[in-house]
Amino acid sequence: MKVGMIGCGVIAAQYLATFGHLPDVELVAVADLDVSRAEAVAAQHEGVRALSVDELLHDAEVDTVLNLTIPAAHAEIDLKAIAAGKHIYSEKPFAVTTEEGQEVLAAAKEAGVLVGSAPDTVLGTGTQTARAAIDEGLIGLPIAATATMVCPGHERWHPQPDFYYKPGGGPLLDMGPYYIHALVTLLGPVASVIGAASRARDTRTIGSGPRAGESIPVSTDTHVTGVLVHESGVLSTLVMSFDAVATSIHPIEIHGSQGTLAVPDPNHFAGEVSIRRLQGEGWEVLPVSAGYEGASRGIGLQDMAMNDEQLRASGRLGQHVLETMNAVLESAHSGIRVDIASTCERPDAVALTALAPSGS
Repeated sequence: MKVGMIGCGVIAAQYLATFGHLPDVELVAVADLDVSRAEAVAAQHEGVRALSVDELLHDAEVDTVLNLTIPAAHAEIDLKAIAAGKHIYSEKPFAVTTEEGQEVLAAAKEAGVLVGSAPDTVLGTGTQTARAAIDEGLIGLPIAATATMVCPGHERWHPQPDFYYKPGGGPLLDMGPYYIHALVTLLGPVASVIGAASRARDTRTIGSGPRAGESIPVSTDTHVTGVLVHESGVLSTLVMSFDAVATSIHPIEIHGSQGTLAVPDPNHFAGEVSIRRLQGEGWEVLPVSAGYEGASRGIGLQDMAMNDEQLRASGRLGQHVLETMNAVLESAHSGIRVDIASTCERPDAVALTALAPSGS
């Protein structure tokens, strides 16, 4: 897979650190609206060319576009890449509106190209070990789940946090993909949702970088809670907040008839999975039993290259999660339960896999 990366901002560094460990993926070109950022990346990576966005989209060597632009540009860039005959892999969220995401999938189907979507953290040993425990029946029949992310806001550390507080941002569309992708991977697709939301204040103050002290407007909900009704009947309770300080509960808990699983932070690839059994005494840590070992951001591209007929971090999953999130916000504003029109396959499990070093 010959990858052209569009967007050389903060998140790009994590992908750049991964490419050398992906045996079937090669970064060949980068682009950014700030040409100097693309040139700086290219200068630090042998064989990588700095191009304009349009040049990269039409470059003959590039077969897959990695879209790391801001959320508002995801669908636009994806559609241009598809029109140029490229496969695409988009950072989360898959798009801003559900309709945009549908347009991307329809265009890709007509063009016959693959569509992948972050987050690929669900392919790591943390979520996959929990998935294996559920599939093995260690907690009996899954009944309910909780997914909780609480922090005081990204403007405290991000030097350009504006997009976090616009439509397409907020805690749900920014952090929610990690949690809901994990919930769908663990428990299957969502059938309907009920939501509620609030906004603590109308401005935020940037805490770092050259704009430190500058106030930015807030035009999206910053505390969102909801119940996801999975097709299986499992009820997942979601809390996503940029307004509170912290929480001491597990990021995700899966409650079953015979036990409860504590699942590690879905923003990371690894972490301890613990179980409290009905007949047990206290929590016990489960051994790592599934997932890509030592994975980092970009492993979804490797999985895409290896399993192009059954993508795990797929655009269909990204679109289903996007629709679910937007439905939670719709329900929050209308006070009415919202059905989810789309569905997706529960992604295939990942066997415990150690990737071969690059070039081996």
